[in-house]
Amino acid sequence: MAGNNKTGKRMRDVNKAGYFFVLPFVVVFLIFNVYPVFRTFYLSFTNYKGYGDPTPAGIANYTRVFTDKYFWKALWNTCKIWGVNIVLQLGLAFLLTIVFSDMKYRIKGLGVFRAIFYLPNLIAATSVAFLFQTLLNFQYGTLNQMLMAIGLIDSSTFANPQSLVNWLGNPRVAPYVVSVIQAWMWFGNSFIMLMAGVQGINRDYFEAAAIDGAGRWTTFGKITIPLLRPILIYVAITSLIGGLQLFDIPFLINDQGTSGNPEGKLQTVVMYLYRFGFEGGSRKQVGYASAIAYALFLIILIISIIEFRIMNRKEAD
Repeated sequence: MAGNNKTGKRMRDVNKAGYFFVLPFVVVFLIFNVYPVFRTFYLSFTNYKGYGDPTPAGIANYTRVFTDKYFWKALWNTCKIWGVNIVLQLGLAFLLTIVFSDMKYRIKGLGVFRAIFYLPNLIAATSVAFLFQTLLNFQYGTLNQMLMAIGLIDSSTFANPQSLVNWLGNPRVAPYVVSVIQAWMWFGNSFIMLMAGVQGINRDYFEAAAIDGAGRWTTFGKITIPLLRPILIYVAITSLIGGLQLFDIPFLINDQGTSGNPEGKLQTVVMYLYRFGFEGGSRKQVGYASAIAYALFLIILIISIIEFRIMNRKEAD
């Protein structure tokens, strides 16, 4: 009995020692994740401007957010960029998934293609922005130069730069350019998740469909899509969360007339938040920026719940 008591005490001591290994992560998580969330929520009910003591403001900031036309314009810009992006992103990911999962093709080297497709996601946003600024510069950009070389743009227009396609400065074109950039960056991530889901499906389904003479589109629509629904829900919701928080590419491209002012077509919600929360001068209103952050959180939460229920309802049907 004494030996059992000593063994039990020793095990309890070992279990307690585990808390010391977890403690650094818990401390960092509380300081850099939990505390900012509650601090931001508190500041959203104040008139805090980044200095001095916060003064209570009640729900004035939230009332201002939901009546601010520039906030809704920024939200519309964000939704438009995300909508085009998700169509292109999932469309390309689905197309590649069909090709690589088709038993008739039996394409080898899937791991290499995965790495190649995922590579844009590993490049820093600053590098991506610089790359596309170089490619799409309306005067000296590679794309306009190529279009002139093949005759789609008259080379004489180079003397009149305003006649060239201003990919990043034209308010009608710039949002779709950002959507294409985002789709290029993220389609590899969606492809990897979809392929992982396909590889988890029992191959007997595909073999039976092939024996019955089902085409690749029939197989994809009747077998692959229904069995991939959990993955699709995850991709759709995470894409929505990331898309509505879009900031880096539009901010870094930041061409005059598209994102440099509240009326700009590249002005996203997070960029609008940034104007009040981080830019200096008399415009800095940290309390209002905090309210924008929580308003965006509420919008994302509501849309995510609706999206989740719609996709789950289809699964139940």
